[in-house]
Amino acid sequence: MVSDWAVFIFLVALVVLLVFFIWSFIEHKKRILLHNLFLMFSAAYMLWIIPLIIMRFVPTDNQQLMFVLDCLMQPGGALCAPIYLCIAITFVRAKEYVSKRLKMLFILPLATILISWTNPLHHLYYERFSVVRSEIVFGPYMLVSGLSNYIFLISASVYMIYYGIKNSTVLYWKQCILYAVSGLCPLAVSFYATFSGQDVPITATPLSFMVTILLNGLAIFRFNILDISPVATQQILNAISDSYIVLTDAGHVVRYNKNFERLFAKDYGIVEGKRLLDCVKPEDVSQRGPIYNMLSAIESSRQGDTHISYEQTVTVMNGNAAQMKYFVVEVSPLEHSKKSLGFVALFKDVTQIRESMRKLQDNQERMMEQERFAFLGQMIGGLAHNLKTPIMSISGCISASEALIDECVDSIYDPDVTREDFLEIYGELRDWFGKVKESTAYMSDIITAIKGQAANISTDEKVTFTIDEMLKRSMLLMRHELLNSGCRLKIDYDRSEEISLQGDINNLVQVIGNLLSNSIFAQKQMGGGEIEI
Repeated sequence: MVSDWAVFIFLVALVVLLVFFIWSFIEHKKRILLHNLFLMFSAAYMLWIIPLIIMRFVPTDNQQLMFVLDCLMQPGGALCAPIYLCIAITFVRAKEYVSKRLKMLFILPLATILISWTNPLHHLYYERFSVVRSEIVFGPYMLVSGLSNYIFLISASVYMIYYGIKNSTVLYWKQCILYAVSGLCPLAVSFYATFSGQDVPITATPLSFMVTILLNGLAIFRFNILDISPVATQQILNAISDSYIVLTDAGHVVRYNKNFERLFAKDYGIVEGKRLLDCVKPEDVSQRGPIYNMLSAIESSRQGDTHISYEQTVTVMNGNAAQMKYFVVEVSPLEHSKKSLGFVALFKDVTQIRESMRKLQDNQERMMEQERFAFLGQMIGGLAHNLKTPIMSISGCISASEALIDECVDSIYDPDVTREDFLEIYGELRDWFGKVKESTAYMSDIITAIKGQAANISTDEKVTFTIDEMLKRSMLLMRHELLNSGCRLKIDYDRSEEISLQGDINNLVQVIGNLLSNSIFAQKQMGGGEIEI
């Protein structure tokens, strides 16, 4: 029967598990599937030991009450092993929800519970029930129930050991060993109770499962098996990348997602457990293919113990058409307790971003071009006036020159006209020609300024020019607006320094023109004024 020391241990375990339940629901409100499965495992274990504690205080001759308590034990005893296997599968396979296959594991345990509760009708579970172990005669179904529990425990332990070997890192090994040993302990006790022929107490198997609870708790709170589990890792990696691959320190593939499989794994024969170096194609070395570049980045990350980022171009087949994809790849080392565990490579698709940046750049250039033409539009209004003045001046100079020429021709045979008179006429002609020259130079400057602003914005014309030249062009272009607004321009700088600049004079003239235009508009509201440069 149930001994006093067994009851004491069960009571302590029950209190600890209840505290754990309360703490879990308060501190871990956002639980993943692994958390919930472990809580289910703890709940099943409590359902198992509570009837055992009650049995200690029930008279042994009360067979009917003992059978009821035994039936109450069955859910806990039948569910612990399959839940244990579910935890292993969820951890290794990164499950986010209980799939139909996982649910099928509980069909046999639920059948066991139902058969044990209805045993008096068919005696499949017990042919004869007794509180004394040696007097119990098990029915044929007990073999099915016991064998299924063995299969659940063995499968979970082997599964975790295999996963630990395949991902031979310090972190996973500690987790997997703890979890595997926690299942081997009740398995060994069950084997001994079944095949030793000894009178093993009914509390032996529940006590052995206490080791499972303890080691799982150690894995959870000491090594964070639930917090750094693959499912959490996968969710994070999927959130921050489009494709990813996780490698051990030795270069073996641990995990990758479906996008990585579609882009690289199928073409390069990449599978979990295989060395990535063995997947490099000969042409990758000369062409610096994606896998070769990733291995080079991993080696650089290893040597520098730092993150490595680079851009990778990948050709993706979209039906029969090839499409260029651009990825930013970030290789990061994985460490635990200052020991290198491996590397993770994240592939972020920036194709759309590059296309958006290209469109943004095109739009920006188009807007700058439109701004330049708008500036030119303002200049055109004053262009006619600016050219009209020198043209009228040239016309006047020509008329005056023609009159002087006629006077000179008429005076050729006039004896009263002396040599000095002719020299005076020629001097006046030279003065009028000088004014024509000034007007044509002025017109040339205006045309040069306008022509410079009309140049395509994409043209890169870096030249050396003086501040005088820049301001001269600006004043020529803004002369009409200054006159119409009643504004006066004051330029304040030391002209003797002859300061030179190097760059695109046309763009800078446009900047000065925009500033002058804004200043003219502001002063015009007050009837004009002085604008100082």
